Amino acid sequence: MARDERVTLLEVHQALPEEQFQSLKFLLEGQVPAGLLLPASRPELCRILLQRFPGNSLRVTARILRQLGRLDLIQRFQLPLEEQIPEETPWEPNGDTPKVRGNPTSGCRPGGIPAPPVNPRRLTEKDLMQVAQRLGKEWQEVGILHLGLERSRLEQIQEENPGNPVLWNFEMLREWRRRERHEATVSQLRSCLEPARLDPGILDFLQSLQGD
Repeated sequence: MARDERVTLLEVHQALPEEQFQSLKFLLEGQVPAGLLLPASRPELCRILLQRFPGNSLRVTARILRQLGRLDLIQRFQLPLEEQIPEETPWEPNGDTPKVRGNPTSGCRPGGIPAPPVNPRRLTEKDLMQVAQRLGKEWQEVGILHLGLERSRLEQIQEENPGNPVLWNFEMLREWRRRERHEATVSQLRSCLEPARLDPGILDFLQSLQGD
């Protein structure tokens, strides 16, 4: 394996804070056995990726960085874009090609397949509050796995709004909207939340907004 790829991969991993490094390993599950991932240090994870994805380890890493919202690292290390990945890249255990496509700035997690926007209107605070009222107790899981937010930020939201779960959900959604900026549309949020374990009424509500 080319030394440049190995060195770049290690530098990328070292640039991640510990929480995001653990999230990167979590998002690799299904492509790499969890028994290898969980105990792996940064150098060991580099070795695993180089062995399992020969010639494509940087592309695989770039895909995960997109899901973590770390486009800055993709740019800093000039990592290859997802669209350049050949069809035979073994991202899926059965050899299928990647299932996730779409906007590189999206905060979606695996399984959220961004659909073409039927109505690309941005979400209002009233919309966010109505979604927040429907979110359950797994709001931090939704924020981290499906909206790409930092756990530390979610904990801060909880501390700032003690004893008010609806406000936790609302502020989490506002944080996502601030990050996504002009991409924070109804259709984008719906595609992010589709793979989450949520009340189906949330998706139905967002679907109704798309038809407004």
